[in-house]
Amino acid sequence: MVETTINSEVDTLLSRCLQNDRNAQFCFYEKYSKKVYGICMRYAKNNTDAEDILQEGFIKVFKYLKDYSGKGSLEGWMRRIMVTTAINYYKKKNLLNKDIDPENTHVTLPNDYEVLSAMSHQELLVLVRQLPFGYQTVFNLNTIEGYSHKEISDIMNISVNTSKSQLSRAKHSLRKKIESIFDIEDSLLLTASLAS
Repeated sequence: MVETTINSEVDTLLSRCLQNDRNAQFCFYEKYSKKVYGICMRYAKNNTDAEDILQEGFIKVFKYLKDYSGKGSLEGWMRRIMVTTAINYYKKKNLLNKDIDPENTHVTLPNDYEVLSAMSHQELLVLVRQLPFGYQTVFNLNTIEGYSHKEISDIMNISVNTSKSQLSRAKHSLRKKIESIFDIEDSLLLTASLAS
């Protein structure tokens, strides 16, 4: 009963948005903006860019809302729009492929990532945002959003091998950053324990 009520409220809100009801669009934005802002943050270089991507993304959501079939999750549909908007935002600024390296370099990584479980989501996000932009984008698309390397190559206009290489380099770089952080923390703990 509760789920039916929620669905009918969303359907009513969507219907009003399709009629260009500004109040409904504002309510829709208020309801979903916080949920998709995190996606914008993952792809943005800074908070200002994330806010710009969010605004552009919602303009597209309202423009293409008539195309939403109702099959599948509305949030999933909006998520794809936000990801595409973020990628296009940086394509327009000619920043997307700036950090892409030649595709013939391969990095082999060990498979143990236990150290990640000791980090908060926010700490990991900070480290991901420090990656070169190409690495960051491929990492987010593949690891967070679940895109295949073929899909990433289409979105970013790069080869599948370049996508794989960028992901490998992103993971390698993250691993070094994380190990460095934990080495520093371990040495601080050791120093503190020796001092007491």
